Amino acid sequence: MRKLHRSLAAAGLALALAVPALAQEAQERVIRFGHLNNADHPVSFGVKRFAELLAARSGGRMKVQEYPASQLGNEMQQQSALQGGVQQMSAPATTSLAGIVKEFGLLDFPFAVGNFAQADALLDGPLGQALVAKLPEKGLIALGYWDLGFRNVTNSKRPITRPEDLEGLKIRVIPNPVFLETFKSFKANPVPMPFAELYGALESKAVDGQENPYSVILSNKFFEVQKFVSATNHVYAANIVLVSKKFWDSLNPAEQKMMREAADEARGYQRQVSRAAAQRAVGELQAKGAQFNELAPAEQARMRQIARPVIERFSASYDPAIVKLYNDELVRVRK
Repeated sequence: MRKLHRSLAAAGLALALAVPALAQEAQERVIRFGHLNNADHPVSFGVKRFAELLAARSGGRMKVQEYPASQLGNEMQQQSALQGGVQQMSAPATTSLAGIVKEFGLLDFPFAVGNFAQADALLDGPLGQALVAKLPEKGLIALGYWDLGFRNVTNSKRPITRPEDLEGLKIRVIPNPVFLETFKSFKANPVPMPFAELYGALESKAVDGQENPYSVILSNKFFEVQKFVSATNHVYAANIVLVSKKFWDSLNPAEQKMMREAADEARGYQRQVSRAAAQRAVGELQAKGAQFNELAPAEQARMRQIARPVIERFSASYDPAIVKLYNDELVRVRK
């Protein structure tokens, strides 16, 4: 990791020396970049890397101020702040965008992709770009997708080894209709709740469990209030880098170019760091006392089959052209 940081720093220095002419076109700007995750989470590392790259490209004129850990509000509040031009950037989970562009719910369909390569190909390809193209009319600009990871279930009652083990459990889910209906199909009792309220709800037993990627479980110390960690891998989750369109429109073309290039480069770094952290997280969670288990492939297949009516129902409510593109892209990325 130290070698990686040194090489990135060297690359940043070389870049700073290579773009003095472009930097002359940048104005003094302060960019408030908020997100839900803690400062030790891979999303935060991505924000920091983006800030370094943008500072290098702009000759230090464009400064990013990071506000982690929901300091600027929950995801919906931050999105409203972006739309109103009060906040400049955020990096929410794509799940939160389904209330703005409902077709983002396609990315929440369970068991759609089986590995990171498939996820990246889906998001970076035509489907991901078609979804992004719907955001400007909602007051938002997207600069790419970051990694959050495959979501897994934790709870305080029992290991999840089959779909039936979820029955009756109060599981906190993102306030998102696809997540609600998916867990209802497993006969769980899904409870929509803002992320900032989750630890307290787990601690007080207001809910029995939750579902998140390993890095989120570890960073937020859910192992302190959750005994069982089950590798359901039921959906791949991504963050999306958002910019206020009002702020974006105030930038000159050179500044927009700098931001896009910095975001593109930061994406690769963030994904690398996030996936390395996920590999380490299981061992670290077990060292903290969590009981870990994996679902057998046959049980995952059963969960996929149980959730199929949810997928069909929501697909029927989305733009048919986007749904067709989604299905075509799944065929492509799974080859």
